[in-house]
Amino acid sequence: MDFTESPEHGLLRESVAKLAAKYGHGYFVSKAQSGGKTDELWTEAGQAGFLGVSVPEQFGGGGGGISELAIVCEELAAGGCPLLLIVVSPAICATVITRFGTAAQQARWLPGFADGSLKMAFAITEPDAGSNSHKLTTTARRDGSDWLLTGRKYYISGVDECSHVLVVARTESSGQLRPALFVVPVGSPGFEARPIDMQITSPEKQFTLFLDDVRLPADALVGESPDAGLPALFAGLNPERITVSAYATGIARYALTRGAAYASDRQVWNVPVGAHQGIAHPLAAAKISVELARLMTQKAAWLYDAGQDSAAGEAANIAKYAAAEASIEAVDTAIQAHGGNGMATEYGLATLWGAVRAARIAPVSREMILNFVAQHSLGLPKSY
Repeated sequence: MDFTESPEHGLLRESVAKLAAKYGHGYFVSKAQSGGKTDELWTEAGQAGFLGVSVPEQFGGGGGGISELAIVCEELAAGGCPLLLIVVSPAICATVITRFGTAAQQARWLPGFADGSLKMAFAITEPDAGSNSHKLTTTARRDGSDWLLTGRKYYISGVDECSHVLVVARTESSGQLRPALFVVPVGSPGFEARPIDMQITSPEKQFTLFLDDVRLPADALVGESPDAGLPALFAGLNPERITVSAYATGIARYALTRGAAYASDRQVWNVPVGAHQGIAHPLAAAKISVELARLMTQKAAWLYDAGQDSAAGEAANIAKYAAAEASIEAVDTAIQAHGGNGMATEYGLATLWGAVRAARIAPVSREMILNFVAQHSLGLPKSY
């Protein structure tokens, strides 16, 4: 087993880090506070090929996997620009269409994912079901050759930045209601998106979607038939967890870099505060937690790219749990090392608290991950 990063991965990491440094956390915060979007950064990342690293080469992508996309996600976050839409658009939507879309759907959508010109949101969660696909009430029913989509979705990221939404609904198949995925144009008749007021510093907003008999053509259904819906859905969930882990550990690295720099420069009683173990040890402990989470994230990405879906599922859940806890610890410790300055916007730490705290909740809560590990890894009785 080789833990040395390949030259190609090292170059990708270095190139993305350089792009992130060009913009920085100040750019990210200014966009969030003004209601703007990170369009310039997204466009440049797309033109450089970073957003399409996991898209097959025949569609203009880099031909890599989730390992490469996780590097992009992590390095942008480590530079102070955590882009949540990387998790949603390239990681989930592009992966689903790559693995389960028809040839026509791949030809239509993947080139846009490859160069970043297409942003697609993902809608699964509902007010009364969360992410439990067995309890979803959004339904799609046939009307001639068309589909009619009706229901409500909750906490859907970046709808105002996207031209389309990949919606998880339920269809009747063999007498049972099963999940299926549909590509829905934003702004279709019967489609309404209402923003949710959030206490998170981010340019990417959250929305409730209302779908009232939204008419879709037959080819809006991803795949050849509704029966492809369940495997397609799960194909996108592991990359989601892996890139969320990379997103969180990237933020953690950014916070620890800021915390260590401040602790080295800030002097009290003629010595840097970082010389005191009360400051140094918490930062060191947080660093250890972050590196362990990064290692698990890399393992999960490797397993997924190797086609080991079952093992990748376990590893992706563990990585997401570890990354969320490590990022919370890192940001909180860096804030504490700054003292009162840690809460000032200009020091660029408190603005990240909401993002790392949300990582403990979404896309799957720490409690549900513990349930998964207890049941599937340890063989304990199901608790819910």
